[in-house]
Amino acid sequence: MGIQGTEVAKKCSDIIILDDNFVSVATVLKWGRCVYNNIQKFIQFQLTVNVVALVINFVAAISAGKVNLTEVQLCVNLVMETLGALALTIEQPTKELMEGPPVGRTKPLITNIMWRNLQAQALYQIAALLTLQFEGESIFGVNEKVKDTLIFNTFVLCQVLNEFNARKLEKRNVFKGIHKNKLFLGIITITIILQVVMVKFLKKFADTEMLNWGQ
Repeated sequence: MGIQGTEVAKKCSDIIILDDNFVSVATVLKWGRCVYNNIQKFIQFQLTVNVVALVINFVAAISAGKVNLTEVQLCVNLVMETLGALALTIEQPTKELMEGPPVGRTKPLITNIMWRNLQAQALYQIAALLTLQFEGESIFGVNEKVKDTLIFNTFVLCQVLNEFNARKLEKRNVFKGIHKNKLFLGIITITIILQVVMVKFLKKFADTEMLNWGQ
């Protein structure tokens, strides 16, 4: 206890309740679990993005002799990813966090459920992007430059969906409580607007071609 406890007891304690109220312990535990859970969301999101980008550029380099995602595009996407990661790490604690068992010190940070989510996300994104890589020109009837822009645009929009999926690691309804996180919705909106600006108005800077709304 921070008020009634002795100095000896305080020095020997790992946790000191400053207001002598055990309700504060529950609050601390809730926020501790929230921070831990948000870190897991961030890791799952970032790992998925990096795995997909690595695979797509690797396959493109081998098959076509050049990468689809240029340095500028990757840097711009890095900024967008940072915004997305920020949105995931500011999720507020919920009552559901206190329903689960405590996490042991030896338990891995990346759980089996996270690996499952990561693999599912990465596989569908890679499948979609590789389809554009090898069949994009014939499917949309465009040249190679427009095809590369389609790949970049699809990659970014996939990460927007990935942000939603990373909100709930073990739940199917990833939209539950999303209206309470105004900053998350704001960052998603900003990301989409930035992507539209990149493709529509910053063609020289981003090395892209203008796409129509159907594309």
